[in-house]
Amino acid sequence: MVRYLSLKAYGKVNLALDVLRRREDGYHEVRMVMQTVGLYDKIDLYRTEKPGIVVETNLYYLPVNENNLVYKAAALLMEEFGIKQGVHIRLKKFIPVAAGMAGGSSDAAAVLFGVNKMFGLGLSAQQLQQRGTRIGADVPYCVMRGTVLCEGIGEILTPLPPMPQCRTLIAKPAVSVSTRSVYEKLRADMLTPEQHPDIDGMVEAIRQQDFLAAAAKMGNVLESVTVPEHPEIAAIKELMMESGAVNAMMSGSGPTVFGLFDSPRAAAAAYEKMRYGEGSRLTRQVYLTNLFNRK
Repeated sequence: MVRYLSLKAYGKVNLALDVLRRREDGYHEVRMVMQTVGLYDKIDLYRTEKPGIVVETNLYYLPVNENNLVYKAAALLMEEFGIKQGVHIRLKKFIPVAAGMAGGSSDAAAVLFGVNKMFGLGLSAQQLQQRGTRIGADVPYCVMRGTVLCEGIGEILTPLPPMPQCRTLIAKPAVSVSTRSVYEKLRADMLTPEQHPDIDGMVEAIRQQDFLAAAAKMGNVLESVTVPEHPEIAAIKELMMESGAVNAMMSGSGPTVFGLFDSPRAAAAAYEKMRYGEGSRLTRQVYLTNLFNRK
């Protein structure tokens, strides 16, 4: 009987993000190339005899009730399978919050995995992905992880070969962004052809393991909403490019910016500049990590 699990919930960046249309149900139809990165939250999961779900976090402003996605994930499986015992969830956040890196979705995916294992529910990864859709559009991807083409509202997943490894600089400015608000403001029908990233081209470059070609195809239509409202995003991108990034872009709905570097030395120097040098006036959180893949 499993009484304790230590889990890692990895963040993601969008190597490319395109929005095709707004559906009648209010969701947006997307095509995205998602990529897991090495930055992760830590989750300790304890099985308790006392029924119920208890959540602790290291950030005072995060909810610890049903408004937290880890609570929702645990409740979804425990209610479905009639689990009478309880779980105590300790969540230690490192992934920036409200930052376009799917931190909350990844935490929920980790708890789905953990509750499934802890209580011996026997659900496959695909069955966890199906249930994850009820929690959030990014949760199915966060169950799968790696380099993935995501379509539909994010629930149609096609695994890709791993994106060639590189150093990845992540920088979040001192603002937070509501994903829902950004999508509500987006006018997908008003986007020019040049604003839509070449998703097929990126997928082919990844299949060919051509890092430079894949990086050149990076693009995110949500920048058209978030960047004008937060010009520091553009300034961070520019500084990363000046510091040797092969390419730099906003992740998801923002405001986090990531840069891909083929030179570890340039990446380390860029990190220092972003964390302690001229970039420090633009950023609140800065991390240097790698891409993370299943293989």
